[in-house]
Amino acid sequence: MLVDRFKNLISHPLTRGLDLDDPLTTQLRRRIIQEKPSLSQIYQERYQSVSSSLPKGEEPVLEVGSGGGFLGSYLPDLITSEIFQTEDVQVVLDATRLPFGDGVLRAIVMIDVLHHISQPRRFIAQAARCVRARGALVMIEPWVSNWSRLIYSRFHHEPFRPEAEEWEFPPAGPLSGANGALPWIMFLRDRDRFEKEFPSWEIKSIRPILPFRYLASGGVSMRNLLPRMAFDFLRRLEHFLEPWMGSWAMFAEIVLLRK
Repeated sequence: MLVDRFKNLISHPLTRGLDLDDPLTTQLRRRIIQEKPSLSQIYQERYQSVSSSLPKGEEPVLEVGSGGGFLGSYLPDLITSEIFQTEDVQVVLDATRLPFGDGVLRAIVMIDVLHHISQPRRFIAQAARCVRARGALVMIEPWVSNWSRLIYSRFHHEPFRPEAEEWEFPPAGPLSGANGALPWIMFLRDRDRFEKEFPSWEIKSIRPILPFRYLASGGVSMRNLLPRMAFDFLRRLEHFLEPWMGSWAMFAEIVLLRK
């Protein structure tokens, strides 16, 4: 098919053909982030925003699914973790069975991770147990909009099912298993259900973001789709579109507050 040929053409040569669930793929993605100036800038913006959303305190912050990122550069007390062993990861863990005591964490942060957890209820319950009162769960996740439906359903390698009735999905590999629409389903479409099931969490804020620049950077799976000089224009365009971001966003920053 034409779409498949196009996706193969623009896929990043470092990870083309590799198994998504292979730890080597995650390590190569770290290199991709570092070598793409536009993508690295996007991650820096994400980390600055996540850091500013964290509550004050002395307790440590856990990052679930640290992958190829570098959030530790912004948070010196960060505990990095992943479901398999990779470079610079301190703890190997399953997000549905967090190996921490009750109320010992100031916050949990995760970037592009929740939509890979096939049993999200178990994770949310574990997070509520481990995060102290007035602590936070801060996420940046894929989001559903008119624009993102087109991109994620046609050009992205991960499953994207906004119509899914259930939050859970069949378990698969740590990265190949997913529903990219899960955060939107849980925190917007099914918000009433979430609040009834998890009264210990308050949905403090949902901020739709990044309709164009992440896509243009190619992310961690594709080549750059536009020259670097185009990114300043796209940044200004995204700023202009902020009042209508609900129709354009590909991601959202979601902050939950522990009551």
